[in-house]
Amino acid sequence: MEYDFLLDLALILLSTKLLGLLTRKVQMPQVVGALLAGLILGPAGLGWLQANDFISTVSELGVIVLMFSAGLETDIQELKKCGVASTIIAVLGVIVPLLGGWAVARLFNKGPDAMLQNIFIGVILTATSVSITVETLKEMGKLSTHSGNAILGAALIDDVLGIIALTVITSFADPSVSLPVVMLKIVLFFLFCGLVAYVFLKFVRPWMNSYRKELQRFSVLAFAFCLLMSFMAEHVFGVSDITGAFVAGLILSGTRRTPFMITRFETVSFMLLSPVFFASVGLKVTIDSMGPSVLLFTLLLLIVAVVSKIIGCGAGAKLTGYTNLQAAKIGIGMVSRGEVALIVASKGAALGLMVPEFFAPIVIVVVVTTIITPIMLKLIYKYQAVHEEAVHTSLLARMTEKHAIEDSALRTAFEHADSRLEREKQERLKEYNKKYGLNISMDEFY
Repeated sequence: MEYDFLLDLALILLSTKLLGLLTRKVQMPQVVGALLAGLILGPAGLGWLQANDFISTVSELGVIVLMFSAGLETDIQELKKCGVASTIIAVLGVIVPLLGGWAVARLFNKGPDAMLQNIFIGVILTATSVSITVETLKEMGKLSTHSGNAILGAALIDDVLGIIALTVITSFADPSVSLPVVMLKIVLFFLFCGLVAYVFLKFVRPWMNSYRKELQRFSVLAFAFCLLMSFMAEHVFGVSDITGAFVAGLILSGTRRTPFMITRFETVSFMLLSPVFFASVGLKVTIDSMGPSVLLFTLLLLIVAVVSKIIGCGAGAKLTGYTNLQAAKIGIGMVSRGEVALIVASKGAALGLMVPEFFAPIVIVVVVTTIITPIMLKLIYKYQAVHEEAVHTSLLARMTEKHAIEDSALRTAFEHADSRLEREKQERLKEYNKKYGLNISMDEFY
C-alpha cells in the first residue's frame, strides 16, 4: 500500500492554513490562501503535488459537506421574508451574468459540445458568495442597513436559483436524456424533497427538539442523511449530488440542534475537507495551457463577471425603489464568487461541461472577485461618507447663514422697537411739561 497520500495531506493542510493566515492578515478571506496553496504546490507552481484519485474523492466529499453546511446555515424564514425586491435583484443578478458568461465563452469556444459548455460558463458566473460581503459589512457596521438586508435576501434567493440552474445544466450533460425526461426528473426530485421535508417536520423535528441526551448522535445522523440525499439526487434522479446535500441542509435547518450540528461540521470541514477541496482546485490549474487567447478570455470573463453582477443586481435594486448609491452597493456586494463558483466549476469539469483550458481562468476570476469585492465595498462606503459629509457641511453652512440673517433681522426689529419706544416716551414727557408748565427731565418723569 502506498502512503504518499499522507504526505500529500500534510502538505495541503500546512500550506492552506499558513497561506490562509497570511491572507487573513491582509484582511482577505482565507479561501484565497487555500487556492494559492494549490496553485503554488501544483503543476502551475512548484509541481510538488498532482491531482489524483484520493484527492479527488476527498475533494468531492468536501464539496458535499460545504453545500450541506450552506443549507444548514440558511434561514428559511428570512428567505420567505426577503420580499419582491430581493427576488427581482436575485433574478436579474442571475440572468445578466448567465448571458454575459455565455456570450464571452461563445467567442472562444465553437466545438461540438460548445452550446452546453458555453452556457455552463454563464452558470458559473451566476454564483454569489455572500460570506465575504457579510464579513466586510460587519467590519464596517453596515450589515443591518437597508442595503445590507437586501444583499442578504438576494444572496439567499441567488443560491437557490444557482442550484436550480446547475441542476438543469448538469442533467443535460448526458446526451441520451431528452428534455421532457430531464424536466420530469427535476420535478420528481423536488417532490421527493418535499415529501422528505414533510416527514421530517411532522415526526423527526419534534423528537430532535425534545431530545436531551448525547447530542453527538445528531451530527452522525445528519451526515448520514446528507450522504443519502446526495446519493438519491445523483443516482436516482440524475440531479447533482451537491443539490441533494444543499436540500438536506435546508431540511435540517432551523431546529434547536442545528447550531450544534453546524459547529461539528465546521470542525470537520475546517480540519480536512475544505482545505483539500480548495487546494485541489488550484492543483487542476496549468499555466502552460494559458496561451494568448486564453489570457484574453480570462480578462474578458473577469470584466463581465464584475460588471454583470453590478448591472444586473443594481438594475433590480433600482426597479424596486433603491437610490443609485444603494443600488451600486447592492451590486458590488453580490460580485464575489468565492467557493460557490469553485464548487460549480469542479462539478462541471467532472461532467465534461467545461473546456479544460477554461478552468484556470475561472479560478483566476474567483480569486480576483473575492479580493476586489471587500475593496470596492469599502471604497463606495467611503465615498458615501465623504458625500454625506459634504452635504452635511453644505447644509450646515446654509443653516448658519439663515440663522445669521434671522438674527440680524431680529436685532434690527428690536432696535426699531426701542427707538420707537424712546420717541413715545419723549413725546409724553413733552406734553406733560407743557400741560403743567414744568421742565422736568426724563429720569425724573420715569
